[in-house]
Amino acid sequence: MKKVSNLKNDIFDRVVSILEEARNNVVRAVNSNMVTAYWLIGREIVEEIQGGEERAEYGKKVVFELSENLTKRHGEGFSLANIKNFRQFYISFADRLLEKSYLPGSQSSLEHLKSYPSGGEFDRLLFSSKLSWSHYRALMRVANKEARDFYEQEAIECGWSKAQLERQIHSAYYERIIKNKGKEGLLPSKRDRLAGEVVAPEMTLKSPVMLEFLGLSDKPELHESSLEQAIINNLQLFLLELGKGFSFVARQKHIRFDDDDFYIDLVFYNYILKCFVLVDLKIGKLTHRDVGQMDGYVRMFESVYKTESDNPTIGLILCTEKKETVAKYSVLNDRKQIFASKYMLYLPTESELKKIIQQEQDKISNPEK
Repeated sequence: MKKVSNLKNDIFDRVVSILEEARNNVVRAVNSNMVTAYWLIGREIVEEIQGGEERAEYGKKVVFELSENLTKRHGEGFSLANIKNFRQFYISFADRLLEKSYLPGSQSSLEHLKSYPSGGEFDRLLFSSKLSWSHYRALMRVANKEARDFYEQEAIECGWSKAQLERQIHSAYYERIIKNKGKEGLLPSKRDRLAGEVVAPEMTLKSPVMLEFLGLSDKPELHESSLEQAIINNLQLFLLELGKGFSFVARQKHIRFDDDDFYIDLVFYNYILKCFVLVDLKIGKLTHRDVGQMDGYVRMFESVYKTESDNPTIGLILCTEKKETVAKYSVLNDRKQIFASKYMLYLPTESELKKIIQQEQDKISNPEK
């Protein structure tokens, strides 16, 4: 009887899995179709009221009446604000053209949508089924098209929630990469990586690193142990801030070398780079001692844990102030696997962030300052 019971449980679990997958597919299909429908509505509005300033008043009337009539027929979801969002959505993503087989007037938009797959054939879809209307509302508020496309691709590939996407936008994730690394700092897409494109280690690391989600105050009494514990308590957000491809391995990783004991604050593995990443947390300025210590950690860790299939281990020192003279006249300038990044415990304004990044660039250009 026990075997029969187990068999029934196995069947039950498989059936539940099938049903849940089917429901998820339905949700994704509905999401994708509704997002596309909103784009089409926005397109109709833009084409109806296009023609310059002289049609501004007419445009307001069209939007208002459309909202009023759609609300009467379809209920909530078609407020004036939403109708304006549909219009802005189309303007922001006007390059998302439908297949050539679609001719306006030949069939209804919704009938055409039914011909689209609900799975991962992204090239045949206007928008990814992995992103909701909430994602696209956040994306359409990004004025820079290249940044918007970057955030969209990252959200799809990394499975960001709407809140995670908004956080990355507000923390100027794209701008931090571009200002420090240039466009070469943008990691290639999953498709390009599968095609064999190599990712340089320095391209994965950001500076400054934003840690506002830890809820810590930038005060002298803050200890490194408190910073480490706060990171562990907010590990998912920290992984998101570190970048793409990181997974947590250990905290206070113990290494015994000869008769000495060493402890590495945090250890991660990056599946894109295929290597371990050691993180040392420092409150205060970066020193030569910090750099030398990390260099030793990397060498010792590799001698014990690195396998033949792993790429060289990366060492990352997170500090509150990074002196470029230390970076220039230390092992940071010689070894390509040791890095230092400044971290911030608050989210700066856009103008503050630009100033901070400019200061970082000036230090690199004039390290003696």
